[in-house]
Amino acid sequence: MRFFDTLSGEKREFKPLEGNRVRMYTCGPTVYDYAHIGNFRAYVFEDILRRWLEFRGYEVFQVMNLTDVDDKTIRGAQSQGGSLKDYTEPYIKAFFEDLDALKVERAEVYPRATEHIPEMIALIRRLKENKHTYEADGSVYYSIATFPGYGRLSKMNLEEMRAGARVDMDEYEKADMRDFALWKQNKPGEPFWESEFGPGRPGWHIECSAMSMKYLGESFDIHTGGIDNIFPHHENEIAQSEGATGRKFVNFWLHCEWLLVNGEKMSKSKGNFYTLRDLLGQGYEPMAIRLFLMSSHYRHQLNFTGESLPQAGAALQRLVDFRDRLGREKGEDESAVEIPQLITDARRSFIEAGDDDLNIPRALGCLFDFVRDMNQALDDGVVGTEEIEATKNLLAECDCVLGILGSREEPLPEEVLRLVREREEARRKRDFATADQIRSHLLSLGYVLEDLPGDTRTRKSASKPDTLQEV
Repeated sequence: MRFFDTLSGEKREFKPLEGNRVRMYTCGPTVYDYAHIGNFRAYVFEDILRRWLEFRGYEVFQVMNLTDVDDKTIRGAQSQGGSLKDYTEPYIKAFFEDLDALKVERAEVYPRATEHIPEMIALIRRLKENKHTYEADGSVYYSIATFPGYGRLSKMNLEEMRAGARVDMDEYEKADMRDFALWKQNKPGEPFWESEFGPGRPGWHIECSAMSMKYLGESFDIHTGGIDNIFPHHENEIAQSEGATGRKFVNFWLHCEWLLVNGEKMSKSKGNFYTLRDLLGQGYEPMAIRLFLMSSHYRHQLNFTGESLPQAGAALQRLVDFRDRLGREKGEDESAVEIPQLITDARRSFIEAGDDDLNIPRALGCLFDFVRDMNQALDDGVVGTEEIEATKNLLAECDCVLGILGSREEPLPEEVLRLVREREEARRKRDFATADQIRSHLLSLGYVLEDLPGDTRTRKSASKPDTLQEV
């Protein structure tokens, strides 16, 4: 198994630092608003990574932080005239609801920044003792000139920095390669904590260093995030953590590329900004959204257009239909000689794709090719009972990683059941025009009818609706 490590700039064979246990830190949300689908591209990528490691036999211990104190959350709380906790709590609750909607497995720990201030103060103290800090205007800053390795992750040249320049903002542009705040002097109206450096609050970057090392140790296996985290956030994490411990902070850095909307970066001002809740409110299936978010390799940009979700829904429906068909097929007494090998080759190809830097699009391609070939074999009546069971097992194995199938059986609403009964009555009377109208109406509601010998099956469509509404 090989992953592309951002720090080394190459694919490397992955082996945990300790035995069979993988310790992984994933940058979580800043809970000042609802997460948008660009955020969820990263969270789904991290979920697939976790699932793949588990699929390949590793024990994963994952930590995802919740940034509930920074410039954005403070501004939001001030705008509402309430406390930081009252402001952030609804967004934390919504975040977990969204994770559940997309079937993202829960991490072992979700530390909140506000609950780990003592750890941050202790880490700043260690940096001060190691002569990486200085104080100015009541705040404590990290002197990047004291850390020769600064810039390795983002491939920036430390010699080009503006010597002595400081930046107080939590987030800043790549051009601002300056000393950054570890502890910020309190300002009127802002939340603050007492410390040996004076009353104040932590800078954003120190939060992740302190919380990751508390739960994962001073060195751990994998750190992930979006490419926008590389600089300054992850660069600063390395400087802080290694400046304090003298040890390598992270063994593998994995970063997810941008999600674009119609070829442009997502922006509220451009009207192309979508939260997960926007899309679910329009009737899109959450598993179709999940499938779309994994449809491009995590290190490639993914473009979201009006056709993206209907296409993903149609692809998902192919898998759902195949799974359901397997449940109905009884199978033949014997399979054609090539069928067992077809199953074996599909599993091998799926694993090879995932082991190659988590190439899920290629793995999906292998799976869809297999579904096509098996459907044809089932049509030809050359698949035995044992091979049907082996195919079910393979599909279940793949879905342990993909997380898009599971059980989709839901009770049908009474209105849908009534329409189905009316259609059956129309067919009995040979009123096929009315029966077709009811079928079309059910389809507009998101339900598909399948007329089988002696029966009619009703199921929810995975591909509704057909058009994307602007927010």
